Amino acid sequence: MRVTVTGSTGLIGSALVKSLRADGHDVVRLVRREPAASDEARWSPADGCVEVAAVDGADAVVHLAGAGVGDRPWTKSYKRRIRESRLSGTRTLSEAIAAAPRRPPVLVCGSAIGFYGDTGDDEVDEKAAMGRGFLAELVRDWEAAARSAREAGVRVVHPRTGVVLARGGGILGRTLPLFRLGLGGRLGDGRQWTSWISLPDQIAALRFLIDGALDGPVNLTAPSPVTNEDLTRALGAALRRPTPLTVPRFALRTALLGFADEGPLVSQRVLPRRLEEAGFRFAHPELTAALEAVL
Repeated sequence: MRVTVTGSTGLIGSALVKSLRADGHDVVRLVRREPAASDEARWSPADGCVEVAAVDGADAVVHLAGAGVGDRPWTKSYKRRIRESRLSGTRTLSEAIAAAPRRPPVLVCGSAIGFYGDTGDDEVDEKAAMGRGFLAELVRDWEAAARSAREAGVRVVHPRTGVVLARGGGILGRTLPLFRLGLGGRLGDGRQWTSWISLPDQIAALRFLIDGALDGPVNLTAPSPVTNEDLTRALGAALRRPTPLTVPRFALRTALLGFADEGPLVSQRVLPRRLEEAGFRFAHPELTAALEAVL
């Protein structure tokens, strides 16, 4: 199988490429610079350009590229960058797939549970309506940007990903040094729900979507979301470190600007209904086992 991947240097993309290659599949990595290796092909979302050979005849395309949502405070300019990086990249890739002489049968186009906004204590699945906020509107437009591929008859699936637990990156990777020093603590009152997934399950689910028949939005979250307080306590226990501190809401809002209320302080209790109904089985459905695996 030949799979074309964008965002191949990121946390999820690099792990997916490694997994595919371990099973003998060929991977073509789309890069924005001049290709420096035989497995690379160039694309330029800003210019609407993709090397035709990179998608023509591919068995699947996985689109994971985009500016990191939580990498920087949400200034107006960075929010524009987040939005444009996703919309222009998705639109460019989708149009290239639709125009390819031999279209890939499936486009797995990254998405996020930010679509649901703040759900409070309510459990939600893929049938839930769109929430409010910057991320909800972004996800709506991001998924719509794949229209060209869908209208050309390509199966388009949007993995709406939650918080990915990994030692080497993401939110967990950035906070581990503090927790190892005994400086970890809950965020705000800690009652907000966190919908998480281990990195191994994230990769297994993406491959399940490549090989399966699902289309449209599919939640990639473990079936057992937890509160931030429970997550903090479990992480402290896994590291055998105390977690006595609390990071006040005002401090998060000052440091992260608008991202605080749509990131670490938002409550999202999201369930992977379609994934489980399709037969996917999580290796780490519970938080304790997931932390043991990734740490």
